[in-house]
Amino acid sequence: MFYVFVRYPKEGRGTYGVYDLVVCHGDFLNPTRDYVHRNQNVPNFGAYGDIMIRDRKMYVVRTPYALTAGLDGQRTLILPSGSDVPNGFQAVGTLKRQEADEVAVGYEFDLKQAKLRTISERNPNAGRLHTFTAYRLQGADRTPVSMRT
Repeated sequence: MFYVFVRYPKEGRGTYGVYDLVVCHGDFLNPTRDYVHRNQNVPNFGAYGDIMIRDRKMYVVRTPYALTAGLDGQRTLILPSGSDVPNGFQAVGTLKRQEADEVAVGYEFDLKQAKLRTISERNPNAGRLHTFTAYRLQGADRTPVSMRT
């Protein structure tokens, strides 16, 4: 799976030109693929008991713009290192991501206190390093791409 990120500044008369673009392999954002998302609901909410609370997950991921430096004003492709690379691309950076010590495996929401509590467990892949390569078209700017600290 690939994600496409585009930033575009507003230009005159409601037109939007692309400022920069990143095509990013999904593993750069999250290498875990075993979770199956299912929308669920909680019935009997509210004073009359006829309101349903929908549990619709919303995932907010840090984008490559927040994770890396050197993307401004460029068109960049990020792939797992060792991937087949289309002809005409040149490497402009090596990016390494390390899996966290703990991962969320659940959550609870207290309706009275309006508080969300995360349930975490030790990540069985804690410390595992994933290496990616950033590419640009040959002849394009070679500004290096690196991980932010």
